[in-house]
Amino acid sequence: MAATRAAPVAVSTPNVVVRNKGLLTAAIMLAMVMQVLDTTIANVALPHMRSSLGASQDEINWVLTSYIVASAIATPLTGWFADRFGRKELMVGAVLSFTIASLLCGIATNLEQMVLFRIIQGISGAVIAPLAQATMMDINPREKIGQAMAIFGAGIMIGPIIGPTLGGWLTETFNWRACSSSTCRSVVSPSSCSLR
Repeated sequence: MAATRAAPVAVSTPNVVVRNKGLLTAAIMLAMVMQVLDTTIANVALPHMRSSLGASQDEINWVLTSYIVASAIATPLTGWFADRFGRKELMVGAVLSFTIASLLCGIATNLEQMVLFRIIQGISGAVIAPLAQATMMDINPREKIGQAMAIFGAGIMIGPIIGPTLGGWLTETFNWRACSSSTCRSVVSPSSCSLR
C-alpha cells in the first residue's frame, strides 16, 4: 500500500502583512526588554542614588514608586492613544520618549528631577507592552499566535533576569548614572527598525 500524504494545513493570513516579520519581532522584543530591564535595573542602584541626590531612605523609594504608579495609570489609556494617533506612531513615540527620559534620569541633579523623569519613563513604558503584544497578534496568522507569543515571552524574560545583575555591575564599575545610559544604547535598534 502506498502511504498517504497528509494535506498541507492551511494557514490564515495575518491581520497585518509586513515585509520583514523577523526584524519587526526582534525590534519589538528589544523595546520590551528595554522597558522591563529599566524596571529592575534601578533597584540595586538606589543606595548610590540616595547619596548622590541627597535623599533619605524613604525619599529615594519614590524613584521606583513614581515609575510603577505612572505605568499603572497609563497602561489602560494605551488603546485610546493608539486609536487616536496610530499604533506605529505611538510605539515609536513611546520608545523615543522612554529613551529621552532615560538620558534625563542619567543627568538628574536632584530627587525631584529624577522622580519627574521616572514618571515620564513610566508613562512611555506603559504604552510599549500592550502595543508590542497587539503588534505580535496582528503580524502572525491565527494558527501561529501561540508560538509567536511563547517566543516573545521567552525573549522578554531576559530583562528581569539580567536587570539586577547588570545594574549592580554598572553601578559598581562606573556609577548609578551608567544604568540609564545602558537603556539608551539598547533602544537604537528598536526605534530604527520600528520606523521602517
